[in-house]
Amino acid sequence: MLRITDTIAIEDWELTEQFVRASGPGGQNVNKVASAVELRFEAERSPNLPDPVKRRLKRLAGRRWTLDGTLIIQCDETRHQARNRDIARDRLVELIRKAAEKPKRRIPTRPTLGSKKRRLKAKKVRGDVKALRGKVEGDG
Repeated sequence: MLRITDTIAIEDWELTEQFVRASGPGGQNVNKVASAVELRFEAERSPNLPDPVKRRLKRLAGRRWTLDGTLIIQCDETRHQARNRDIARDRLVELIRKAAEKPKRRIPTRPTLGSKKRRLKAKKVRGDVKALRGKVEGDG
């Protein structure tokens, strides 16, 4: 069981790990040892995630979210399989924690009188500068 927050915990059956050969560091071992991890989380079918969290998680996951509702996290940062596994799990926990936070609702505000006056003054100054760029009619 993977504990995310006080109310959200992920069961072991929801996670599947697959170890593949990494493209990164590893020296001569890189072609022999499957040290990269591909962590799959069945987010859409998870009974432990509330629907609003699933929606926010889908938006946060982006391309890592598959059509069948699986979240895929890959990690091949280190040469060690166990360390890559821990990093992938930490990323999953962090992503779900971010999705669990309810975003604050924006309260629309109106511009102040001072800001309106400053804006109009800046526009006037800019217009005067541009007006001075015209052709010069002189004695010539």
